[in-house]
Amino acid sequence: MSEVIRIKGFTNETLDWKAWLDVVDINKATPEQIAILEESHPKAKESDYYLFLAHQPEILRQRSAAFNAIMYASGGMPRAERELSTAVVSRINGCVYCASVHAQRFEQLAKRNDSIKQVFTDPYTAGTTDREKAIVQFSIELTEHPDAISAKHIQALKDVGLTEPEILDLIHSVAIFAWANRLMLNLGEPVFPSA
Repeated sequence: MSEVIRIKGFTNETLDWKAWLDVVDINKATPEQIAILEESHPKAKESDYYLFLAHQPEILRQRSAAFNAIMYASGGMPRAERELSTAVVSRINGCVYCASVHAQRFEQLAKRNDSIKQVFTDPYTAGTTDREKAIVQFSIELTEHPDAISAKHIQALKDVGLTEPEILDLIHSVAIFAWANRLMLNLGEPVFPSA
């Protein structure tokens, strides 16, 4: 990881997450719960988030399939830009945990953290290029005012070079984080590393 960033309560550090509700006891999990945990994420069996969602294995299966397809599918919008948009959405929604995860992923993929510093400081002015600025602004607008998106917003993305498949990827990324952030924010809280 690059330098540690801590700005306005947001960070690029690796955080833990603690559920406020009872999680599935891995030693008492059903075969179906174990199977979906193994499918979902390499560290799902250690994560309160996944261990809580495993109470409903089929919903977790569908959530993980959609998330993985949106965030990791090849083609379309570059992964770094998907990660930037989700860091922006998480910052706007106040999800410290998700913002930290996707800040790290952006840094790993883009090999820089300047945009993340900007997103944490003031997302409304963030972006190092016209394309990044357009992605950030669209991510904010769709998060804050989904009913106000119009053809002019889509045209602004096209004007900086986004293709239609990239625009669809961007919308999917922003939309799934409306869901992901609300799960994280309403089921538990981030845990910062000990000093």
